[in-house]
Amino acid sequence: MKRFAVFLSNLFLMFLLTQVSMSFAQKTIEAGDSYNPDISPANFTIEITNPYFSLPIGKKIVYEALTADGLERTEILVPGWTKTVSGIETLVYWDRVYLDGQLIEDTRDYLAQHKETGDVWYFGENVDNYEDGEIVDNSGAWLTGEDKAKPGIWILANPQVGDKFRSEYRKAKAEDESEVLSISETVKVPFGMFRDCAKHIDGSPLFPDKAHAYYCKGVGAEVLGIDLVGPETPEEQRLELIAVDLKGALGIVLPEQYAVEGVVAAAN
Repeated sequence: MKRFAVFLSNLFLMFLLTQVSMSFAQKTIEAGDSYNPDISPANFTIEITNPYFSLPIGKKIVYEALTADGLERTEILVPGWTKTVSGIETLVYWDRVYLDGQLIEDTRDYLAQHKETGDVWYFGENVDNYEDGEIVDNSGAWLTGEDKAKPGIWILANPQVGDKFRSEYRKAKAEDESEVLSISETVKVPFGMFRDCAKHIDGSPLFPDKAHAYYCKGVGAEVLGIDLVGPETPEEQRLELIAVDLKGALGIVLPEQYAVEGVVAAAN
């Protein structure tokens, strides 16, 4: 009986070590050439319920930032639109940025949640950059499967201090990375005060500047973003949450130009 108990104990220890190893591998930044995440379509859903980043259909999120160029307002909409990327159905996270009331960026991010871990994955984006009301370029756009691009994790469901992960990967074009610095932050913004928030530091080996991002369970969204002082950002800039409306994105008609990209309207 004793030998059998030892055997069970060793077997359990091996199981724990395997789980720790798997968890570590999933939350550690791998070299670009060896980065090859498992993105089987059966493992993902567009029902995004991550406690730090929930996206019920109809949700509208609004941010404001005072920048050197003027007042920047960011509006996020979740109308329920979808797009299939590399065989995976994703939810469209519609992000529009205005500077002093004029549209300067229109982005459609494509997200899906892993069914087992609850982590939200990022499968690419279509981007329209504007000047004086006209599209000038699509800088920043990328899609999983195009030009060897691979998806990354947008936000973890169970973050731990020290977790590191890729947010996107298209070599020399999109290489954002994130590290969890804390899971016990208190954050105050115009929309309210939140506790036990996750604090990340986001950056990319392609650019010198970095930013802090705070995600909070109470609202299920990024609450505060701080662009840190760096070569391209001479002063810290704060992007603060000012409003959340759970019905603000309902009933929006899908623009034809997005349908051409493969975006599908929400089912009635």
